[in-house]
Amino acid sequence: MSAVIIVLIILVVLVFIALIKTIQVIPQASAAIVERFGRYTRTLNAGLNIVVPFIDSIRNRIDLREQVVPFPPQPVITQDNLVVNIDTVIYYQVTDARAATYEVASYIQAIEQLTVTTLRNIIGGMDLERTLTSREEINAALRGVLDEATGKWGIRVNRVELKAIEPPTSIQDSMEKQMRAERDKRAAILTAEGTRQSAILTAEGEKQSAILRAEGESKAAALRAEGEAQAVRTVFEAIHAGDPDQKLLSYQYLQMLPKIAEGDANKLWIVPSEIGDALKGLSGALGNGGGGVPGFNTKGGTTERRDEPTVD
Repeated sequence: MSAVIIVLIILVVLVFIALIKTIQVIPQASAAIVERFGRYTRTLNAGLNIVVPFIDSIRNRIDLREQVVPFPPQPVITQDNLVVNIDTVIYYQVTDARAATYEVASYIQAIEQLTVTTLRNIIGGMDLERTLTSREEINAALRGVLDEATGKWGIRVNRVELKAIEPPTSIQDSMEKQMRAERDKRAAILTAEGTRQSAILTAEGEKQSAILRAEGESKAAALRAEGEAQAVRTVFEAIHAGDPDQKLLSYQYLQMLPKIAEGDANKLWIVPSEIGDALKGLSGALGNGGGGVPGFNTKGGTTERRDEPTVD
């Protein structure tokens, strides 16, 4: 009786194991390769799948999502015989689970080695300066070669990016010095340009100031001349309006003579003949008998100052 129970227990366990092996649940964005007696049978897609237990076996489960694989820095020699280290990142996706399983032993390692060899071929035809400034060109060439080679492996390379391109330390120092000199040059050019613009603006300001100053002085002179002319007209009109007689005119002439005679060096003045007539008229009015004005000799149109002797 106990033997029968043991057999029943064994049968239940075997049935349970068979059920577990029969039902295969594949997650979303995944695939599984099924082999029957070591030979490929079919590919299980996402969802619930039924296989024959103890006959069918799962060979490989593959993630169908896009994968990102960074590769370590690889030394590459440029056309001008300089060694640069290049870091790369590959974005790929498995499109055929069967080909990825049977066409290549390890597609990750294969992609890495293919990337290294392709980089050496591409960089070997470029000098250092072009290598540092042609990332897009290198990415496009590398992706084209990888996509063509990995197509038969069931792999699609979506993107290839160069993380870093590191030249030798000596070259980096030289590049830094060159960049520093270039920056200093640009700074000097900008400073000179600023000084030039400042000088131009200052000269323009001074020019405008001089023009405005000259215009102001011209207008001021015109206004002064106009004022003086107006004053002369006013005086002239006032004189004619007052109708002065000969005595008043003679007196006015006489008031002007001391101003003309100011200064020790003045001995002789040329004055209009009307002044002599005025002096004669004024002398007659004062009863001087035509002797002229004391201290002055009047002859014709010339009036001469007489210096009286000094009595101690």
